[in-house]
Amino acid sequence: MTDDTLDDDEVDRIQDRLAAVRTEVRKRLVGQEAVLDQVLACLLADGNALLESVPGLGKTMLVRTIAEVTDCSFSRVQNTPDLMPSDITGTEIIRETRDGREFTFEPGPIFANVVLADEINRATPKTQAALLEAMQERQVTAGGETRHLPDPFFVLATQNPVEQEGVYPLPEAQKDRFLAKVLVDYPDEASEREIVDRYTGRLDDTIPVEQQLASGDLLRAQELVRQVPIAEDIRDRVVELVRATRTADRLEYGASPRASMGLVVLSKARAFMAGRAHVTGEDVEAMARPVLRHRVVVDFRAERDGVTADDVIGDLL
Repeated sequence: MTDDTLDDDEVDRIQDRLAAVRTEVRKRLVGQEAVLDQVLACLLADGNALLESVPGLGKTMLVRTIAEVTDCSFSRVQNTPDLMPSDITGTEIIRETRDGREFTFEPGPIFANVVLADEINRATPKTQAALLEAMQERQVTAGGETRHLPDPFFVLATQNPVEQEGVYPLPEAQKDRFLAKVLVDYPDEASEREIVDRYTGRLDDTIPVEQQLASGDLLRAQELVRQVPIAEDIRDRVVELVRATRTADRLEYGASPRASMGLVVLSKARAFMAGRAHVTGEDVEAMARPVLRHRVVVDFRAERDGVTADDVIGDLL
């Protein structure tokens, strides 16, 4: 990095550890290179991600593996219509003690470094709001007391784009809380053959992985990412791109300044993972769709013609 206050050896060491994290995750994850890079970039940018795919494409394994190799605690929330906010945040229970009965707070699954909120659109709006409030404020209030969530804290929510029955789609304002929306597609034929070979040859399909990055180093990496320089012309391109979504044809409405900030930070994270000392235009192009696709809405004419948000963003780029 160009900042004289940075320790080049420390930067190199953490970048090497991040490269080892990617290598270690690939012991379990076959293909999906862009998905892995986008999720890791969100982690380095201290943001949350919304993953969209049909079931069975390895989302849970990906998140659990990232937690293991970065020394982070992991929890999973299976969202259902009967899930209550207290099932996520925790609740006070009565315990018998020698001095009588007393209320004790029982933490919910939100109290983990990495939280997988599976099928978030199956939870009711009230439960969704409790989860998203924790994501935004990094704290929960229960029993009249505010409790801070662990640091680092990262929520990865998933949703199925196909199912429409019994779901409560996230409102646009709540989608905006996610730094990126990552699309997980089917693997190609060669990758699918490798998946079958790797996971059907024995009864125990757990492939061991080793920790490659301490949680303290992850927090330091988040600080270093913010200090990656970005040239004024590239910053201006980010701002112009986001502002263009507000007046673009085929878009009902565009993205807020939160998208401009998110695109800059994610571009910095991508540059840092690649071992570069500055942001390039390629970083911006690679992260534009994940940052913007859930923050813009195509109009009815575009929907009729089969035009997606990604198509419009591509044209703007």
